[in-house]
Formats: sequence, structure tokens, C-alpha cells
Amino acid sequence: MSKNRILLVDDERTIRSAVRRFLEAKGYDVEEAETCEAAQEMFRTSRPDAAILDYRLTDGNAVDLLPKLKAVDPHVGLIVLTGYGSIDLAVRAVKEGADHFLTKPVELPALQVILERVIDQQRSRRKEIAVRTRQDRDEIDPFAGTSAPVRQLQEQAKRILSSDSAVLIQGETGAGKGVLARWLHRNGPRSEEAFVDVSCATFSREFLETELFGHEKGAFTGAANAKQGLLEVAHRGTVFLDEIGDVEPQIQPKLLKVLEEKRFRRLGDVRDRTVDVRLIAATHHDLKELVREKKFRSDLYFRISSIPLHLPSLRERTSDIPLLATQFLAGFCGDLGRVDMRLSKEAIAALQSYPWPGNVRELRNVLERAVLLSDGTTLEPRDLRFEMPANGSSSGWDTRLTLDDLERLHIERVLQEEHGKVEAAARRLGIPRSSLYQKIKRFGLASSKA
Repeated sequence: MSKNRILLVDDERTIRSAVRRFLEAKGYDVEEAETCEAAQEMFRTSRPDAAILDYRLTDGNAVDLLPKLKAVDPHVGLIVLTGYGSIDLAVRAVKEGADHFLTKPVELPALQVILERVIDQQRSRRKEIAVRTRQDRDEIDPFAGTSAPVRQLQEQAKRILSSDSAVLIQGETGAGKGVLARWLHRNGPRSEEAFVDVSCATFSREFLETELFGHEKGAFTGAANAKQGLLEVAHRGTVFLDEIGDVEPQIQPKLLKVLEEKRFRRLGDVRDRTVDVRLIAATHHDLKELVREKKFRSDLYFRISSIPLHLPSLRERTSDIPLLATQFLAGFCGDLGRVDMRLSKEAIAALQSYPWPGNVRELRNVLERAVLLSDGTTLEPRDLRFEMPANGSSSGWDTRLTLDDLERLHIERVLQEEHGKVEAAARRLGIPRSSLYQKIKRFGLASSKA
């Protein structure tokens, strides 16, 4: 992650040089400007984390400059320095957006402390905005369970935590791609910064474009005011683009520019802005197929797929269902003030035999309905109101399942009923024990090897 960037505005070169040397020695990147006009241009293009402004400049003063800078980015910390301090001037500066008003000469170590506070306050503001803009989803452990696919996913995810490269999470709808993305952010080097969650499938092209990149006043009919895009809100943090396969071709080159150059333009603007974000993308689409069909740019695909993660479907990890169900039940009972509920063995078997086209999200919905509509403390199969398969069949099986899916589900169900004993399960399945061992290894199933 890049260093914190400071914009230093002063018309005296000797003062700028002294402050710059000090701040760079403390680990900051410093940009300089000596006029109000140059400060506005630098502020717009260099994306500072804070600005230090001398009050008197050759073409204006800091109090007049403050609202112009706030209009560009209202969350950047602004510090005003002056050799002509007065209470009235300090009040005016604070009213116009200054975070601090200091009288020269200023001790540089004290200035550093104030800078750190200002940047921390700016970070908190961005995080608060990010929380308000993303969907409020329940946080669960993306690695709950002991199945082989989940353990493999956890190992891969831990290995990439320190990386700042883009991540592509692939998995079925409802499998928990957003949960995994938030886990990567919370446990990565940007955890103290904002996490912005954008569902690309939710918005039209025009609305997604203005949500991501923002717009200037008058950029289009109805744009009465300038709008900050979510990329700016996520500066130094993480942007999660859910269902990136649904992004229209017109927006894809702009995303590529953000990834390759860390630059973008608001709609209606002629200047580039700098942004430092980590991208986590997710999709249930086969992006390689979309590339072949010319619906997704190959250069963007290769840029976002440098670190691919496969999120297993619930059908691939049915041995984890009892643990997941128990965790969901505990949460629902706690929220509703209900006595703790449990699942009967028959109910667990019913959960594990259902194909779960909606994955973990559907499991959560089924259990929430069961808790709300049941009066007892033990849930039975009759309490589990499964969603109907897409073809309207009442058989409980989704015809979208492959033969491999059906074979794995049936073998796992028989193994569970035989308490993991391979020999007994092989007899019921009518196949040699050696063949069953091969299938257990192939599907990553658990057994007692008895």
C-alpha cells in the first residue's frame, strides 16, 4: 500500500523545502504547490490524504481556498498555517472546513502529530460512509466446517492475505462470496480502511458507472450536484465487485484503467483522479466463456484473475451442514429470545439430502423460517420448508445437478447412514470396497475406513 500523501501549499520555497524534508523523513509522500490555482489542480489529481495550507498566497488565501478543496473531496484533512493569527480568522477557517488552524512558527514534531490525527479522522469518515453504502449482510465464518474443499479454500486464502493483488472469487449464487471477500479485507493489510461492496448485477450501466466513478455537477440531466464515487470512498481500502461478469463492456475499460494506472475520471470531468484500492471481484459466470463470446475483455479478465479462489457449493460440502445449521439456529434463537432449538437426526438427514441450489443463503432462509414457524424446541423434517427446484418439481432434486453431483450426494448419504463404514456402504451401493474408496477420494468425502 502506498504512503500517506501530503499536499503542501506555501509560496515560500525555503519553508516548503524544510517541511518537505521533515515529512519525507517520517515516511510521507509530499506534493508541493505555491498558488491557490496550482493547489486546486494538485488536490484534484494527486489524491492527498491531508493538505497543509499557508494562509496568504500570491493569488488568494487559504480561507477562500478551503471550500473549493472541500467540494473536490470533503473528507481530506485540511490544516491552515498563518503568521497573522487571530480568533476571528481561526473561526472563519474552521467554518470553511479547516480541521486545524495553527500560528507560525510551528514545531514540526507537533505538526506531525496533528497530521496523524487528521489522517486517522479521515480514515474513520471513509469507513463510516462505506458502512452506510454497502448492504447489511450477516457476518459468518467462510470456513465453517471440516470438509476437504473448505480446508483447501482456507489454506489458499491465508496464503494470499498479505498480497495486494486483485482476487477473483468464483462460486455459485448464495455460496458466500461476499462473506469470503469481507474476511480477506478484515484480515489483510487494509483492514483499518474502508470496505465498499458493490453488486454489479443490481444496477443499470448508467447507474453503476456513476456509483463507481461519481459525477460532476451538470454531467447529465438531474446531476444537480457533484457526487463522489464509491472508488473514492474506498481509497486505500478494498472494493468488492460482486458479479463482475455482469459489468457492461462500456465500463470494463474504465475498471482496467483503475487497476493498471490507479486513475479514473468522474462523469463529466476532464481530469484524472488518483485512487489506491485493492479489488476483490466475484462471479458465478464462467468468465473464460464470456471472453470467448466477446462479452468480457480478455485483458480485464487476466488482470482480475491473478489470484483465483473457488468457493465450493453446499452440495460439495454436505458434511459441513450440521455445523452450519447449528450456528444459524443459535443466532436466530438469540435474536428472537427463543429457547435454544436443535435439529433431530431425521432433520439433519433431510438437510443433507437436499440439493441446495441456493447454497448457504438458502440453508439460512430455510432454518430461519423453521425457527419462526415452529413452536417446539426440536426441528423435524416437517418443519423444513424447502424452496421448490427451478423446474417446479416436488421431488426435491434440482435437474440442474450433474450425474457426478447426484452420485456424490448419494454416496455421502449412504456413508452417513452407515456411520462412515466403507464396507457396509459398499454393500448397500453394490460396488467393490476398492471402488468406493476411489470415489471417496475423488469426491473428498469423509469415512471411518472400516
